[in-house]
Amino acid sequence: MHKHLENLVSIADEFTEIRRDIHQHPELGYQELRTSELVAKQLRGWGYQVTTGLGGTGVVGQLKKGTGTKRIGIRADMDALPIEEATGLPYASAHSGVMHACGHDGHTAMLLAAAKYLAQSGEYNGTLNLIFQPAEEGLGGAKKMMDDGLFEKFPCDAIFAMHNMPGITQGQLVFKDGPFMASSQNVTITIDGVGGHGAIPHLAADPVVAGSAIVMALQSIVSRNTPPLEMSVITVGAFQAGQANNVIPQRAVLKLSVRALSREVHAMLKKRISELVHAQAQSYGVSATVDFVSGYPVLVNTKEETDFARAVGCELVGEENIDLNGAPLTGSEDFAFMLEQVPGCYLLIGNGDESTGGHGACMVHNSNYDFNDHNISIGAAYWVLLAERFLV
Repeated sequence: MHKHLENLVSIADEFTEIRRDIHQHPELGYQELRTSELVAKQLRGWGYQVTTGLGGTGVVGQLKKGTGTKRIGIRADMDALPIEEATGLPYASAHSGVMHACGHDGHTAMLLAAAKYLAQSGEYNGTLNLIFQPAEEGLGGAKKMMDDGLFEKFPCDAIFAMHNMPGITQGQLVFKDGPFMASSQNVTITIDGVGGHGAIPHLAADPVVAGSAIVMALQSIVSRNTPPLEMSVITVGAFQAGQANNVIPQRAVLKLSVRALSREVHAMLKKRISELVHAQAQSYGVSATVDFVSGYPVLVNTKEETDFARAVGCELVGEENIDLNGAPLTGSEDFAFMLEQVPGCYLLIGNGDESTGGHGACMVHNSNYDFNDHNISIGAAYWVLLAERFLV
């Protein structure tokens, strides 16, 4: 066992308690007041220079050692989800309708454990920037921290982040250079027609029929406009129109989730959605507006930093416990914004699979999910070794 892993196993209980305390007191995006206060207090106690308020509730702990000029950033997210917890665990959420269903409590605990070890025993030469980010869950907390001057105030030569993943063997590390997570954009299509009586449809312009045609036509973008070896998803998650069976409504609204694994495909999807919606609407005698809500870009890991991150993983746990080239994910992650500005790598740590059972194998964003506490020592040891190997 690597010495860092052995040492962090010995202090894991302290950070398991912290993780479970955060789990019991979850906070939604930009409301992480208790969590950020807890993080800031711990960092100050270990000698970090602490800055609060970036991105609203974000925290950055900086610790310099030696005279080295290199600077590394390591990021953990802190926010919970609007989900009612159903785990029945003794440390289950005390807040109705709010739950750490994605493991951000564990990500925070891993980075805090690494922070303590690096402050007290870390052997590095340079600047360590530990970034505790709010509002990852669809609210763009990473971008908000950047808009508040994150990388101007805390310049980084490279940045790194880690996310747990159920369905993968507990503690296994997964790496991939290039596009790793999809872009995500929400789109609202509003179709305005002419309402009327259901018995005399020829005197109306039916937005429901037009909307139905648009739903089906949108799938042709995926099947006929996207290159066959590329990935794209257009999901119509909501179709809202009318209330009565004998009334043709005035308006229909479609709500879409649009995803891609390349910036070029993402741009094509936006163009074709707009073209197709307006053409379909015109053919049915209605009008339509398309509102593209700002979303998350494709998460792209840079090769040099990912190769470095892989090597650190192999040193820590051995190549047999590493997936050197994992499959890309269709989920999205706002760490992508940071990677657009600074080179770096986003990696996964297995939360457990069906062979281990329990809450660790339950998928994220599920009311029965729980972070696997056995990952605290592995994740923290990885951050320690990564920082020491980078800051030489």
